[in-house]
Amino acid sequence: MNSPSSSDHEPPYDSFLLVSFGGPEGPDDVMPFLENVLRGKNVPRERMLEVSEHYKSFGGVSPINEQNRQLIDAIRAEFAQHGIDLPIYWGNRNWHPLLPDTLRQMKADGRRRSIAFFTSMFSSYSGCRQYRENIAAAQQEVGEDAPIVEKVRMGFNHPGFIEAVADGLRQSIETLGCAADQATVLFTAHSIPMGMADNCDYVRQLEEACRIVAEQVGATDWKLVYQSRSGPPQQPWLEPDICDEIEAIDDQKKLTHLAVVPIGFISDHMEVLYDLDDEAAELCDKRGIVMSRAATAGVHPGFVSMIRELVQERLGMTTTKQALGTLGPWHDVCPQNCCTYTPRRPVR
Repeated sequence: MNSPSSSDHEPPYDSFLLVSFGGPEGPDDVMPFLENVLRGKNVPRERMLEVSEHYKSFGGVSPINEQNRQLIDAIRAEFAQHGIDLPIYWGNRNWHPLLPDTLRQMKADGRRRSIAFFTSMFSSYSGCRQYRENIAAAQQEVGEDAPIVEKVRMGFNHPGFIEAVADGLRQSIETLGCAADQATVLFTAHSIPMGMADNCDYVRQLEEACRIVAEQVGATDWKLVYQSRSGPPQQPWLEPDICDEIEAIDDQKKLTHLAVVPIGFISDHMEVLYDLDDEAAELCDKRGIVMSRAATAGVHPGFVSMIRELVQERLGMTTTKQALGTLGPWHDVCPQNCCTYTPRRPVR
């Protein structure tokens, strides 16, 4: 492996850290997990109890942790194949393994500087800045000699991610049994409050990624929609909601073939399983719409190779930064005011 890059004042990179959201792995975990997720947020308790029922309908187990284990296995194999000799660690925001525990273990193992990949492909407070704040809080908790952690750039327009999403859409359209230009395609991402969306590039990045994927597949009838909002009704969030949009399109022109692409999610976790595979699918069934939900990036070879290439960039093993479309490679270091968030007061 090439020597890891470092400045005159920093140690070389000596580890890789996967940073993720976390999820319950049994019924007893559900409420403590949701309390972690919603701590300090203006979300009605009724909504938390409603979401807890979603998890309980799947046995209280979110698939996200197991999917992260599979991703780590794939990354480890990819690193080995390409001569990247970095031990891999994993830390979550909301459930075990929690970031402070992981950084504590890294410190005990003598790790001093780590390259991080966040399991979020688009820039927002909750998808980037909050994770950086979580890391800073974990470093403070660990104390002196806590490892330095530096994230790779956002890969929303990297060819590897686009390839993974495009393959999922192609397979979804094949399932529908129609040509790409005959299917209605709804790309979906987690809704966020407008106060959050106002100061980040979430929507711009999503629209660009959707456009590139649609062009590669040959889909002409497509739209970006949102799902899984959790704030009070008076607070404005990104719209339209996917189920509202399905009804609106069907009322207007009678939907026949619908491909749903969860481009805002890298794995089939709870929001995908419940909001799309249950709620949206049930709505389509009632209306006689043939719906196919595309796979998420998961451990698609293109997605895994993207992670490896972003790490190689940071290690100085390549000078090429791949990006499709018009926005170019995203910044390596987040600007000071990047993705800040001041919640708007609900309209009364």
